[in-house]
Amino acid sequence: MRITDSVVMVSGAASGLGRATAHRFAADGATVVLVDLPGERLDAAAAELQEAGRVVAAPADVTDEDQLAAAVDTATGAGTLRVAVACAGIAPPTKIYGKRGVAPLDGFRTVIAVNLVGTFNLFRLAAQAMAGNDDLDGDRGVLIGTASVAAFDGQVGQAAYSASKGGVAAMTLPVARDLAEHHIRVMTIAPGIMDTPMMAGLPENARVSLAQQIPHPARLGRPEEYAMLAAHIVANPLLNGETIRLDGAIRMAPR
Repeated sequence: MRITDSVVMVSGAASGLGRATAHRFAADGATVVLVDLPGERLDAAAAELQEAGRVVAAPADVTDEDQLAAAVDTATGAGTLRVAVACAGIAPPTKIYGKRGVAPLDGFRTVIAVNLVGTFNLFRLAAQAMAGNDDLDGDRGVLIGTASVAAFDGQVGQAAYSASKGGVAAMTLPVARDLAEHHIRVMTIAPGIMDTPMMAGLPENARVSLAQQIPHPARLGRPEEYAMLAAHIVANPLLNGETIRLDGAIRMAPR
């Protein structure tokens, strides 16, 4: 599906994978709606993207129904919403039980709320808006979720993160089946170890060690490579109902 002069909505757009994805679709001629928590990072991303193309900032918490509905209204007000990419996520490590005691239940709930419920919230509201579109190259819209290799190879301390990302991967097919009659495709990308702000805080020796665990190419993934795959998913009409690993063939060790 061609997205020139269409609207693309990206959650988690203020940094990392979301920011790179917003850049890619803006360069491809779309109007991009940046969804993220209000603040300096979102303002900076919007200002940076103004140079690449049309952009609208829509501050929202993806777990909040009213805030995200308002962001979708902003997107539909900017044109025809054709694509929504869910990149918003958090990954606080916590062992279910260890030296610090038992994991707080609220912490687990928060990760599930942001990563899984937030993705479902974007999917359902964007799908509602897309269902009224005219077909374009056979589709009315495309939804893209972000899982992680942790959905399949979760490490120590990743119970909540793996559960949330496993949920995103697991719901991809049924959501695609739900929306097939509306000509809306649904795909998920499961990135490996990506060079995002989540990784930036690690010591350099730790970053090098992680890169060496990747069979080929033996380096951290680049956010632009995630964006490249997202753009291809939109362009390729036969991609639907599947999760694609983007990981250089890594299979994560326990630690």
